[in-house]
Amino acid sequence: MASTPNSVLDDIKMLDLAKNSETPSADPEIKDNKSMVVCFGEMLIDFVPTVAGVSLAEAPAFKKAPGGAPANVAVGISRLGGSAAFIGKVGDDEFGKMLADILKQNNVNTSGVRFDHNARTALAFVTLRADGEREFLFFRNPSADMLLHESELEISLLQQAKIFHYGSISLIEEPCRSTHQAAMNIAKKSGCILSYDPNLRLALWPSAEFARTEIMSIWDQADIIKISEEEITFLTGGDDPYDDNVVLTKLFHPNLKLLIVTEGSEGCRYYTQNFRGRVAGIKVKAIDTTGAGDAFVGGILNSIASDSNLFQDEEGLREALLFANACGAITVTERGAIPAMPTTEAVLQFLAQNADKK
Repeated sequence: MASTPNSVLDDIKMLDLAKNSETPSADPEIKDNKSMVVCFGEMLIDFVPTVAGVSLAEAPAFKKAPGGAPANVAVGISRLGGSAAFIGKVGDDEFGKMLADILKQNNVNTSGVRFDHNARTALAFVTLRADGEREFLFFRNPSADMLLHESELEISLLQQAKIFHYGSISLIEEPCRSTHQAAMNIAKKSGCILSYDPNLRLALWPSAEFARTEIMSIWDQADIIKISEEEITFLTGGDDPYDDNVVLTKLFHPNLKLLIVTEGSEGCRYYTQNFRGRVAGIKVKAIDTTGAGDAFVGGILNSIASDSNLFQDEEGLREALLFANACGAITVTERGAIPAMPTTEAVLQFLAQNADKK
């Protein structure tokens, strides 16, 4: 039987507070690496309108914010008290230096960050329109994150990691595509758990067909995959994202330990080798949905990094997914992804408040 919110809360308090009671080291380079999550990919500057509910063209002004899903996940894990590192490339410019400093300020290991002297840090303009749809405009022609070479990889980070997490944007162009694949191979040989969030941004790809092919090209190597309902529809060519048979026959592969389907405020579904189910979401008033999925990923990966037996423990997995749902819910109540990432204490307090409402 599924755990109740109160029993979940009690278990999390006993387990997670014990694990995360220590303040993260001011120097993330010397943090204990036994449960480190290494995130690979893009970090960029998001420009967000100063007013809500307008198109990019209608926006009167923009505010800059750090962005990039893998970097957001790294900060989310560190904010929860976990050990995280980021591997990627930014421009040797003011924005790139700002992003590297933000990672350091958030106790993320930056020994894998590289600076490109010729290409600029990527920029993205993003808005949530009045109809609820997100609108993106990217400036990457090419940007520094696309130019990370295999020779620039910090191999020691990959060899130390418990989990290696990545998306699909790094598969779009060479040389980053080959670097991504090389990093996966090193991590796998080192015994890492491979975690994949495709994080589809179709506007960045040359075509939908190419996006589908490249995203699926590394599918069978992942141990953990997180996808959204929209991504299921895209990757399966239009199939029903709510149909378990579609998920199990077209997306679940024999080596997969955990497949998670996120459903926004409705929660998530989970599929493992031995069990499957659903964990309800926690309804909040959303201010900015940017980074909610990354906060969710940070929450579940932080739990798995601490306890890799969750793949076989359905009750424990449900507790971890409720915790991750709460991470995502809290993040949408504030503007900006990284500033809104919660601490473990904030998540526990949030869960307690919502348990009292039931």
